[in-house]
Amino acid sequence: MGRSQWSRLAAAAGLAAVLSAAGWIAAAEGPGSYAIDPAHSSATFQIEHLGISWVAGRFNEISGKAAFDRDNPAASSCEVVIKATSIDTAIEKRDAHLRSEDFLSVKEFPEIVFKSTAVKKVAAAQPGADTAYEVTGDFTLHGVTKPVTLVLHGGKEAEFPEGAHRIGFFGEFAIKRSDFGMAKMLGPVGDVVRITVSAEAIRK
Repeated sequence: MGRSQWSRLAAAAGLAAVLSAAGWIAAAEGPGSYAIDPAHSSATFQIEHLGISWVAGRFNEISGKAAFDRDNPAASSCEVVIKATSIDTAIEKRDAHLRSEDFLSVKEFPEIVFKSTAVKKVAAAQPGADTAYEVTGDFTLHGVTKPVTLVLHGGKEAEFPEGAHRIGFFGEFAIKRSDFGMAKMLGPVGDVVRITVSAEAIRK
């Protein structure tokens, strides 16, 4: 086989690869249902201590589902469930106190839940984020449900392992714990809680 034939075959193979990739991207960007991957998702928080520093923690058990339509964001939705007992600030004595009736009351209220009620596309404000979406929903903590709004950045997609289409988002919002019936130790422990969620979800 001559050099020109090899060149034509290589060009054809390259074109086929490009077209194949383009087809996958188009398919991946269409409407889809997703399940949150707990191994690659996190829910972290920060709260002020004595008005001079911030203590950080996380919840180790997070799950949920989402429907995402890039072309029609209003048709998108998500639900995130966090196991309250999985709180982790790296100090077991403090974690036990946070699980108690003074704070989370995990025996009575085992789950922290966010359910979206509206989604709309907005201008991305974070570096490296392709798109951003304003998500409004009902946030349930300590048996109290209140509306919250956060901006989710991301929307990038990948395939790993083969056949597993993934999408990722991250966002932040803040609440006052006293609004959710947790008013113990206000002063030494701050009222405002900053919450960050990073989610990677696998297309069903």
